[in-house]
Amino acid sequence: MDWRDALRHGLQVLAFCCVVAVFTTAIWAGSSYGTQLVHSAAIGLVIWAVIEFGRLLVPAHLCHRDPEGRGHGWPKGWRGVVLTAVGITAGYFGGNGLARALLGEAGGTQRGDFTLGLLVTIAAGAVASFYFFTHGKQAALQAGMAAAERDAAEARLKLLEAQLEPHMLFNTLANLRVLVGSDPARAQRMLDHLIAYLRATLGASRATLHPLADEFARLKDYLELMAVRMGPRLRYELDFDPALAVVPVPPLLLQPLVENAIRHGLEPEVRGGDIRVSARTQMAGDVTMLALQVRNSGRPLAPGAAAGDAGGGRAFGLAQVRERLQTLYGPRSTLELVADGAGYTCANIVFPLDFSAP
Repeated sequence: MDWRDALRHGLQVLAFCCVVAVFTTAIWAGSSYGTQLVHSAAIGLVIWAVIEFGRLLVPAHLCHRDPEGRGHGWPKGWRGVVLTAVGITAGYFGGNGLARALLGEAGGTQRGDFTLGLLVTIAAGAVASFYFFTHGKQAALQAGMAAAERDAAEARLKLLEAQLEPHMLFNTLANLRVLVGSDPARAQRMLDHLIAYLRATLGASRATLHPLADEFARLKDYLELMAVRMGPRLRYELDFDPALAVVPVPPLLLQPLVENAIRHGLEPEVRGGDIRVSARTQMAGDVTMLALQVRNSGRPLAPGAAAGDAGGGRAFGLAQVRERLQTLYGPRSTLELVADGAGYTCANIVFPLDFSAP
């Protein structure tokens, strides 16, 4: 049971009771608003307590789901009607008794006419119960729709991964074919790294998030593959604080950016270049953010690419990363591709830091 939701419901009931007390004061003109408020609040809170905690006695499979997708929402069918009737009855008699005790009224006195008082209680209790029922049902439907949207988004991300993985694999196999004839030793090393990379990729593909340390380990396997092919033309550095090792990040988040850096930055240059991948924290107001950067030398970034209009494989890689970030973090995440003015191209990713388990 979510105690915060229960407390919120109780406060809403109290607010509703304040309104009901205005009407009952008008009905029983000889009574003050304060007296009517005590009676109304006592009746309302007893009704709330009976229904709020009574639904926990109903088996979960006989209840609607709550907004978090769990059972023990409003009881289904006649069970909800019975629980409401029990709550209203207990509220009228128990709440009136509690109010009389608090106000020091004589035990035999009644607040106005018994029949009219009971009718007012039934009407107010039914209205409040209907509000909570419809509000809870609407919230549960919205939660279900949000879950369906997340599932659809995850399916799109898996499709993007499926498109990206063969792209890298085909390039690697083509390079292996050349190396087998010209340099069998390098081909053997490349094949070993490919096996390690595919083994890690297969495990990560089943998860939406994995630890940052695993993401960097996959990058190391990938860069070792590229280093076998490019030789001394590729120099790389992986740098992140060990304290961030367990931070969950989307699998295959950084590789498209590293692949772009090699393909569009280093490969066109005879001397190649260097790549540095780093992770650090930064503050955005009172929120701690995780900042990831892929920084490479080589061919300068085209102006259109910096504005997000890159074409070809670069555009696909950026689209894949942006889609993933938007799905998981929404507008709280950013991806920027910039030239730092020192001959380097930087792909910067920022999103809220979360140490919780994936």
